[in-house]
Order: sequence, then structure tokens, then C-alpha cells
Amino acid sequence: MEPDDGQWVRATKDYANRRYSTLDQINTGNVNQLKVAWTFDTGINRGQEYAPLVVNDTMHVVSPWPNKLFALDLTKPGGTLKWTFEPNPSNAAKGEACCDWANRGVVYTEGKIIYNTLDGYTVGVDANDGHLLWRTHLPTFKRAKP
Repeated sequence: MEPDDGQWVRATKDYANRRYSTLDQINTGNVNQLKVAWTFDTGINRGQEYAPLVVNDTMHVVSPWPNKLFALDLTKPGGTLKWTFEPNPSNAAKGEACCDWANRGVVYTEGKIIYNTLDGYTVGVDANDGHLLWRTHLPTFKRAKP
């Protein structure tokens, strides 16, 4: 197992999908003392089915449709918003979604946040400032007619 650097750059923490951190600031002796420090509202009241990522001092959160990506500064009280990226997916994708308008999350690699939008695109966004690096269309989001 790799040493834990305090970041969470994949939804499952590591390539083995352990979803486990070896950090020990929270343990069985103090877990009952945890309290909410702050919350963040994406403004979208739909399914939230992903784990946020923590890269360096930034938390990355993606919303359900319209799949906005938010970067929160963890060095500031309350997780101050650093930037927002809006991919502007097709409105028609909402009617094709099977299980709410949820997004399954983002991944970080080499200075980029990569994720899929509900309308069938994969986008690469600069993790430092939130500008679009690239956008690739995947197969159609529309269901096949019987």
C-alpha cells in the first residue's frame, strides 16, 4: 500500500478501490466528537452519487445535471469557492437519464479534473483555474427506439 499523503484523488482513494485512509487523526477514541465544520450546496436538488476529491488544498465537487464542477479552497474557513466550471450539457439528456440526473464523480490526473456530463461528453478541466482543456463526445445519450 502506498503511503497516505492526505489527498483523495480518486473516488475510491487508490487503484485497489479500498476506500480507506491510513491517516489516524480520527480514530475510535475521538470519532464521537466529530462535528460539521461547514457544508456546501451545489444548488441542484437532485441525486448526489459521488465522492468529492481532495487534491492538495482543493476539494472538487460535481453537481447532477447541469454537471457544474466546483473547486473549494480548503485553506479558507468554510471552503471558499475558488472557481466553477459550467459544461452546459444538453437539456434533452435529462429525459434520457435512467436513475435521476446524477453524476458519478470526477477523477484527478496530471493537473486535470476529468469527468463525464449527462449528455455524453467527457471533459478535461484545468484543476488550478477551471478552464476547459478538452471535450470529447462519446456515444449518444439517447435511448434506442424498440
